[in-house]
Amino acid sequence: MSSPLTVVSQEEKMFYDQAYAFARERVLPHVREMDEKQEMRPSIVRECFDLGLMGIEIPEKYGGAGSTFFNSIMVIEALARVDASLGVMVDVQNTLVINALLRWGTEAQKAKYLAMMAKDTVGAYALSEPQSGSDAFALRCSAKDAGDHWVLNGTKLWITNAKEAGVYVLMATVDAAKGYRGITAFIVERGFPGFKVGKKEDKLGIRASSTCELVLEDCIVPKDNVLGEVGVGYKVAIETLNEGRIGIGAQMVGIAQGAFDYAMQYMRERKQFGSRLVDFQGMQFQFADLATEIECARLLVYNAARLKDAGKPFLKEAAMAKLKSSIVAGQVASAAVEFLGGVGFTKDYLAEKFYRDAKIGPIYEGTSNMQRMTIAKQLLKEYGD
Repeated sequence: MSSPLTVVSQEEKMFYDQAYAFARERVLPHVREMDEKQEMRPSIVRECFDLGLMGIEIPEKYGGAGSTFFNSIMVIEALARVDASLGVMVDVQNTLVINALLRWGTEAQKAKYLAMMAKDTVGAYALSEPQSGSDAFALRCSAKDAGDHWVLNGTKLWITNAKEAGVYVLMATVDAAKGYRGITAFIVERGFPGFKVGKKEDKLGIRASSTCELVLEDCIVPKDNVLGEVGVGYKVAIETLNEGRIGIGAQMVGIAQGAFDYAMQYMRERKQFGSRLVDFQGMQFQFADLATEIECARLLVYNAARLKDAGKPFLKEAAMAKLKSSIVAGQVASAAVEFLGGVGFTKDYLAEKFYRDAKIGPIYEGTSNMQRMTIAKQLLKEYGD
């Protein structure tokens, strides 16, 4: 199966097939090495830019593909089917950083930063802090007005793409007394004085994806680098994360499909008692159920992405897509390890990597319980509270 089961347009299928072919041919040979070394090969990052995968929604006038959010989702799913680390790198680039700039950036900011991101610059999104996880707005990173510039101080944690990035959309508070209304979004370049990338996390899964702390010590940020308006950073964060959840949903669908593909190939070749594993009815019932669950998750993700592109409300649908896809990725990846039996528990086979990679789904960009809270709140509104 080279493309998703769900019917998509020819253009959408092209995006998926191109990304999946690239992942199979150019990325797969290096997946195990990148996982063990905990780093993304620079040549693969460069090829992502060359193929236009790092600027899917960026308008053509800035050097991007000028395409849709849905096609970003296609690409993320296709890449994660082979390597979830690459999938999330492209995901953060497209669904978080680029979307934030498209929605909130001034023309000057778009002309500068979108052109950079379409050409050769990786982006990162910096919200989380040591004491700020699910309570996303309990920020302590501060921004002080110094006349012709801002001075930022604080630490950010668990920042995806931090090692490779050249530009960061970063949240800081200009007035802690104002609570969430003091939060402001800034565009921070890697070379700004007082900014540095700190400790890299040693993770269970998606190990080739860099996750680092950011340290700001009297970091100087130009006045023109406020994204949106002072004090509306919470809106930038909320809107961006709502879109990002759909991207994580696509990543989880990709992991689930990749684990399923891997297990099915093994079971077609492996024989016991004179028959292939796939020919035993007990196995058939199990993988039939799993394939159905994958397609359910995929449809939720695609529906949320379609709503976003159509300019319609998608908050509940995005939360549902991330929740369901995270659950399904875990189920399928776990089953894949078991389907392979003893070898599935070894690093000689990639089933265990899919299993490790799937574990992040219920955690980042909003835990599963946070998604349930969002869904419940929206349902209560629909039913008149």
